Amino acid sequence: MLQTEELYNILYQNMGPQHWWPADSNIEMMLGAILVQNTNWRNADLALQSLKEATDFNPKYILNMPLENLQMVIKSSGFYKNKAKAILALFSWLDQHHFDYDRIVTQYRDDLRKELLSIRGIGSETADVLIVYIFGGVEFIPDSYTRRLYAKLGYANTDSYDKFKKEIQLPSTFTNQDANEFHALLDNFGKNYFNIKNGTHYTFLDTYFESSVND
Repeated sequence: MLQTEELYNILYQNMGPQHWWPADSNIEMMLGAILVQNTNWRNADLALQSLKEATDFNPKYILNMPLENLQMVIKSSGFYKNKAKAILALFSWLDQHHFDYDRIVTQYRDDLRKELLSIRGIGSETADVLIVYIFGGVEFIPDSYTRRLYAKLGYANTDSYDKFKKEIQLPSTFTNQDANEFHALLDNFGKNYFNIKNGTHYTFLDTYFESSVND
């Protein structure tokens, strides 16, 4: 069975660096992580553009927006009522820490993931994404594309995020940049491989898929 470090190396050698997350600032990145929940990136990006026009991604402006207004601005992302509440909850928490990401890491250390999960609207995947892309940590992010890929490679327990996360240990040598690239590679591979409308079909893993127990 193809191991995680080998998978990472194959993806990186064939696809190269992904330059992810697609955002120009930490604020935009965090907003995107919430807005893309349970939808595709196109819908999330539409909401991001509307939010940029309304607030220029200024967290103080966003925090001062009435909830109903924020909900209307991000409506294109779907589930906009809960997402607006999640944005305000996360930004309120960050505001309490003066948006000092290094200080947050120092304060919570190994408890950071648990603390993020206590924030309304922040689930396992979003918490892991924030740890990797905002707080410089190392986490495996088994989103839906990643679990589908691992299933084709013959891995079990890929039906849920939390269950499969327990199955995979990232190599001890992985840096934050490795965790960043691995997630980006897995996600972009999945978008191209599993979405036939995309028009791109990678073949460099096909031999591993052919020998897997999951078609």
